[in-house]
Amino acid sequence: METAELENITNAAMTLPEKQRAKLAHDLMASLDGPADISVTEAWDAEICRRISDIQSGKTELLDADKAVARARAKIRG
Repeated sequence: METAELENITNAAMTLPEKQRAKLAHDLMASLDGPADISVTEAWDAEICRRISDIQSGKTELLDADKAVARARAKIRG
């Protein structure tokens, strides 16, 4: 691709609304990663389901951000 052609594409992309530019940027970045690893995707799906189940069953205590940060700082301080 010629430099001028790439510049034209870039300029056209810059005229898109913000949401469309964000989608384009996401799609371009994703294209650099290559195909998704199915085993990783399946592992994340299983982990997400486990976490949702733990929340719904009450097994996991949910904290607001301030409490979570306070606990982390307390553990760091010893």
